[in-house]
Amino acid sequence: ARFGAVMCCCGPCAIYRRSALASLLDQYESQYFRGKPSDFGEDRHLTILMLKAGFRTEYVPSAIAATVVPNKLGPYLRQQLRWARSTYRDTLLGLRLLPNLNRFLTLDVVGQNLGPPLLALSVLTGLAQLALTGTVPWLAALMIVAMTMIHCSVVALRARQLRFLGFSLHAFINI
Repeated sequence: ARFGAVMCCCGPCAIYRRSALASLLDQYESQYFRGKPSDFGEDRHLTILMLKAGFRTEYVPSAIAATVVPNKLGPYLRQQLRWARSTYRDTLLGLRLLPNLNRFLTLDVVGQNLGPPLLALSVLTGLAQLALTGTVPWLAALMIVAMTMIHCSVVALRARQLRFLGFSLHAFINI
């Protein structure tokens, strides 16, 4: 919200003006990806539709909402996989939005989409180095930590909230 738009208003926490939702209902209900109906990531999809239509999305820190969250690793990882798929799919839908948004949001969207595949490639390359040469890829590990901390530090500085540094722990989920 500090950068001018919330890119994903999560379902249980989102409230929309009825007139705004009504104007996008047909597009929202007919969510397709590659010719097939899509039933995941509906909150991100609706957020992108709202932004494309010219509506604003805001974060309200005083809002209170209740939801059910996974309490075991397996369901949590399945949730993260669903969210990753919707991130990639809806990035295609929202690409035209990026030039009109804050430059940091563009950087964040690029990072969300390129970061995980590059991270996976780095980890696989590091494992190959370890298996083939018996040496630990310290430089690659240091680079992964540095890039993660730089990304989280920019957010923490812009938001003026140190708690965003904790998001760096999410890199382990991506690995």
